[in-house]
Amino acid sequence: MPIYEYECSKCGRIDEVLQKFSDRPLGKCRHCSGKLHKLISHSSFHLKGTGWYITDYANKSQSAAKPSNQGKQETNQSSDIPSKKPKKSKKPADKH
Repeated sequence: MPIYEYECSKCGRIDEVLQKFSDRPLGKCRHCSGKLHKLISHSSFHLKGTGWYITDYANKSQSAAKPSNQGKQETNQSSDIPSKKPKKSKKPADKH
């Protein structure tokens, strides 16, 4: 069952209540009989493991849009290595 938070508009007290989805919302504060209104709070529900958008698919779209640093490192490393050029022969060219 979900936990709902209610705040009293008269005394300002906030209470947490376990309710079914089908239960009617509370209307009166149990402490001062003031009017209650339901609060929206952050959920502590987290999706863990594989098969969820955040763990599997969100990273793929980012990696496709941006080139990875590994490719840059590999190209930088290969540019640091001097290229092997054929050695010129020291023989003078024949002039005919």
